[in-house]
This record gives sequence, structure tokens and C-alpha cells, in this order.
Amino acid sequence: MNKYIDFKEFVDTEKLKFVANEMRNGKIVVFPTETVYGIGTNGLNEASVQKLYEIRNRPTTKPISLLVSDISMAQKYTKSISDIEYKIMNAFFPGPLTIVLKKAAIVPNITTANSEFVGIRMPENDIARNLVSYAGVPIATPSANIAGHPSGTNIKSIMNDFSNTVDYFIDSGESKIGQASTVVKVEDSVPVILREGSISLEEIKSVIG
Repeated sequence: MNKYIDFKEFVDTEKLKFVANEMRNGKIVVFPTETVYGIGTNGLNEASVQKLYEIRNRPTTKPISLLVSDISMAQKYTKSISDIEYKIMNAFFPGPLTIVLKKAAIVPNITTANSEFVGIRMPENDIARNLVSYAGVPIATPSANIAGHPSGTNIKSIMNDFSNTVDYFIDSGESKIGQASTVVKVEDSVPVILREGSISLEEIKSVIG
């Protein structure tokens, strides 16, 4: 299959399933989310995640979040989810929010930069969420840019950076939000914003009571 896949007008389900299977087998793919474009691979495959760090020039001391397709997948790769964390997920999944949870043992340490926590996000974008669902594994996904460069919101600039290192590029046009997700962590029953995004602390507090 051609490295460049055009889904701006029509999403070919069979092509999407093919790419998802390639991701499960360790290939690296650039794909749209509602926030910015992501660059992802099988988050349980240590060698693939190592390659992801290398091609982005990302320090291995910075963890990579996992995309999931539903709450049950989030539960499978995390543990000890609190009532407050469930409230946040139920309110903002799918959407532009990443929540930091205790990781399950199956998640490799390289993905979390040796932390006992992992960022979990369920994307609202159908292409992204279906990729994860068809792959059947959580997808380790930072934004599609070289570390230190602006996050990619259209495929042209991204392809210039990764033309020789990424296996497939899925194009669906400009990103809807154009800003990375809000990252939140619950500490001592209090939500703390680790990265500002389109969902505010006030919105999060309003759903947890």
C-alpha cells in the first residue's frame, strides 16, 4: 500500500484495518486526532516505542501517552482507578483530555519513562479511535513533530519531517482543535493540570463535585 493515504473525503475501512494491523505489528503511523496529528505505534512493543523516541528526537525521560478505544481498554492497561478518575473519564472521554493513571504491569517501562503512571486518552476523532480499536492494543502516541518543533496540524509539514522514517501517513485535512490535549492527574483526590489544553481545570472540577 502507498505510504500516503488520503481520507479527507472518504475513509476506506479496509485500508484503515490494514494500517491498524501494521501498527499492531510494530509499524509507525502518522494519523489525525481532533487535537493535532499523532505519530503512533503499538504501545506494548518496546522496540517500536524505542524507534518512536528515536525518530522524534524525544528524550526517553519523557513518557508517551497511550490512546485507547474505550473505557474497558483503559481499565486493562491501568489499575486502581478511583471514583474521581472514573468521573473525569466518563465526562471527557472521548475527547481532548489525557488522564494520568497508575499503569498495569503489561505496559512497558520505556513507554512510561520508568514511571508507575501512564497517560491515557480516548480520542474523539473516528479515524484515531477506530485505528486503536482495530489494532486491539493501546497506541503509544505523541504529537507528530520533531521534539521542540510545533505540533503538526496538517500532513504536508509532517511528511517533510518524517518522510524516511514513518511507514504510513493518514491525511484527513487540518486538525479540528490544533492544540494538544489537556493532561490531568488526580493527586490526593484533587485534579492537577500537568499541561494546559482546550479543557480547563474549572470544567474538570465541575464534573467531580
